[in-house]
Amino acid sequence: MSSGIEFTKDGHVARVVLDRPKALNAITSRMDDALFDAWTEINDNPDIWVAILSAGGEKAFCAGGDISGEDEGASRRMALGGGLTGVGGPLLTLRKPLIAAVQGYAIGGGFELAMCADIIVAADTAQFGMPETKVGIIGEAGIMHRAIRQLPHHIALAMILTGSRIPAADAERYGLVNEVVGYPDLAAAADRWAERVTAASPLAVQAAKDAVLSRAGWPLDVALATRYEPIEAYAATKDRLEGRAAFAERRAPRWQGR
Repeated sequence: MSSGIEFTKDGHVARVVLDRPKALNAITSRMDDALFDAWTEINDNPDIWVAILSAGGEKAFCAGGDISGEDEGASRRMALGGGLTGVGGPLLTLRKPLIAAVQGYAIGGGFELAMCADIIVAADTAQFGMPETKVGIIGEAGIMHRAIRQLPHHIALAMILTGSRIPAADAERYGLVNEVVGYPDLAAAADRWAERVTAASPLAVQAAKDAVLSRAGWPLDVALATRYEPIEAYAATKDRLEGRAAFAERRAPRWQGR
């Protein structure tokens, strides 16, 4: 039986695809398990430098958790998104950069899954929303905590209190997404962002992500006074030496991720 998730590796890029388009890519427990396995592989495989999360079909990126009654059951409950969101279960921290390519409906847990990405590319068909209060279903509030941090205060609260959605153009205007393109160009746009990320030192990128996100909610003086182990460890890597050599020789660096 299909897990509803496609996971492939293309060079240094991991591709994770939600593949249940007829069900608006709603996440079942089996998909949740498969996502956990995908995130774990991405974290553990040094040859993976960036991941792209996308979804099959044109109508929806993800409609959240499956509530159709067709869920097959889970061997473990990692929480929606394989633990990446931390909704109702453990929070899995993805150390590699994650790009989300979003089209159509990204609502409920699907919206939260998109907000877990470091870079969001949206098709002009995308709509982001939190329908929980509108339909009278309120449980774990992870999506709300993320929205109030990633959107302007009153925009996020209006969405939370009314269940209204915002289109891709507004999401870009509010700084939620990095780029809006036509749906036919969505995959290519995500690939371009992946190329930009992999052009940088993968270990430096991972160290920078760790430093920024691990102290994002702390006062500036605390963030500045913190010692960051991944940054310190980077000083002894081959990539650091390669970066210096490439600069001195005026050529493009050849990163190894080592």
